[in-house]
Amino acid sequence: MENRSRGLQEPFLQSESEPLTQQELILTFANGVTRSVSRRHESISCTPEWIWGEVRKQLHIAGPIVCVSMIQYLLIVVSLMFVGHLGELQLASAAIASSFAGVTGSTLLQGMASALETLCGQSYGAKQYHMLGIHMQRAMLVLWLVSVPIAVMRWNMNSLLLYQGQDLEIAEMAGEYARYLVPTLFGLATLQPLIKFLLTQSVVLPMALMSGATLSVHIPLFWVLVFKLGFGHRSAAIATSISTWLNVVFLGLYVKCSSTCKRTWTSFSGEAFHELSTFCKLAVPSAIMICPQYWSFEGLVLLSGPLPNPQLETSSLSICFTSDSLLYMIPFGIGASASTRVGNELGAGRPQAAKAAVIVSVSMGM
Repeated sequence: MENRSRGLQEPFLQSESEPLTQQELILTFANGVTRSVSRRHESISCTPEWIWGEVRKQLHIAGPIVCVSMIQYLLIVVSLMFVGHLGELQLASAAIASSFAGVTGSTLLQGMASALETLCGQSYGAKQYHMLGIHMQRAMLVLWLVSVPIAVMRWNMNSLLLYQGQDLEIAEMAGEYARYLVPTLFGLATLQPLIKFLLTQSVVLPMALMSGATLSVHIPLFWVLVFKLGFGHRSAAIATSISTWLNVVFLGLYVKCSSTCKRTWTSFSGEAFHELSTFCKLAVPSAIMICPQYWSFEGLVLLSGPLPNPQLETSSLSICFTSDSLLYMIPFGIGASASTRVGNELGAGRPQAAKAAVIVSVSMGM
């Protein structure tokens, strides 16, 4: 909180005077927010109490989302850690396959699913609760359709890697690894809309708990596949596919059985097959915004394959970028909470509050 307070001081303080007290800082921040949202609209009451209330709302969403994102990414990290004990070649091939899968699949699906933050967020704010389930079903339908050509590409990944100039041994093992990741692709096409569906309702703690339960199953499952059943480096892909679908089952049962989702989930509806273009118009720009952030990392791992000593180069880069990507989950969680709050406020017809929520979110990130 102390670091966050310093970040909030900087945009409003330009002199070298004594640091403000906490109360003076809050009042200064409130004045800045009020000036920002009062230019075209009637001013909202940006009191210190309102600001702290907004901070608490966003932290309530961001905290569990950071946990969920880290746990889901840990499925990949844990898999690579175990594969690393099998040998340098196995680690390099798993890293190449995971990077290729990320570039062509998981990041694209995550980016497209982000359109639900707008659609579901505004529907929830406007109290059109039944539309959240419709939007989620549309997203699942579109993402499954997108996953089909990606699955074909993933199945033939070894040929694509050889064409790129990758080492023959790495390309063959990575291609085998990628085939076992195909079920993960369709699992993510189902999981990501479920996550956005719950996120826009601020139902985040159950997601964190169920992701933790999935990780607790993933680790012993992987150990059994590697050291007891002898599946080798393929065990990582098999365990990841099983764990992804297990997470889908957990969240699906929660949506179906929990009283929290009674208003937003009724049943499968034929209405989901209509107005698919509405989702696509938001999904494509969302993917364009999100994908380059991940591709810049994954692309470097892929480009390391043609270098001299590709096993060492690929393994070391993969470990470095995988560790660094975990830290990215913190601003990702804050951004997700901001999207939820802005969508809810816009749906409720409060654009001033939405603008103020953005300023609060940016200040929290600083």
